[in-house]
Amino acid sequence: MKHLLVCCLAIVFASQAFGQREFLTNDEIEKIREAQEPNLRLKTYLLFAKQRLDQLQQQIAKDKKGRSLAVRQLLEDYSKIIDAIDTVSEDALKRKADLTLGAVDVANTEKSFLAQLRKIEESQPHDLDMYEVSLKDAIESTSDSIASATEDPGKRTAVVTAKAEEEKKKIESFSTPEQLKEKKVEEAKADDGKPKRKPPTLYRPGEKPQQTKQ
Repeated sequence: MKHLLVCCLAIVFASQAFGQREFLTNDEIEKIREAQEPNLRLKTYLLFAKQRLDQLQQQIAKDKKGRSLAVRQLLEDYSKIIDAIDTVSEDALKRKADLTLGAVDVANTEKSFLAQLRKIEESQPHDLDMYEVSLKDAIESTSDSIASATEDPGKRTAVVTAKAEEEKKKIESFSTPEQLKEKKVEEAKADDGKPKRKPPTLYRPGEKPQQTKQ
């Protein structure tokens, strides 16, 4: 699960590295850390997305002056959460994890999200031009996520795996021998961060230099 945690939190911390506004609260980040199992993590992200949409609905209902900035930020945060959901799903599929329950939750819940977003778009708020692009992005992200969640698991796994292999080859083509060696060392580690147990050996301690499993 260590790699899954790193992949998910990388989305969060990347925004900080490039000076972008954080889209999760500190408490939410902690909850993501605690949700180690992929299906549980998807459910947690769905909860955060729902909270953003609930806040969005409140802003739309109040119709206060200057609300457009808050609406746009909520839509952007929502879209990033949906992207995080897709990242969790793809990473889990690479590792052959069972996402049956998670995929059903994502598809069903996001369909209701999509209906909410389209209802806002159809209502044509007077300040829509201030956040129309963010709204369309949110609708598109949700539609794509639903399509992925409802896709045949076998087909989706094959696509995700092929994409991962292509990205791996691209990275390796620009990596030095030392970087490739370090990467293999990391891949050889267990989920708890410790090296995988090596097969039994007849050598006594000290008779053969210990080598990292390649």
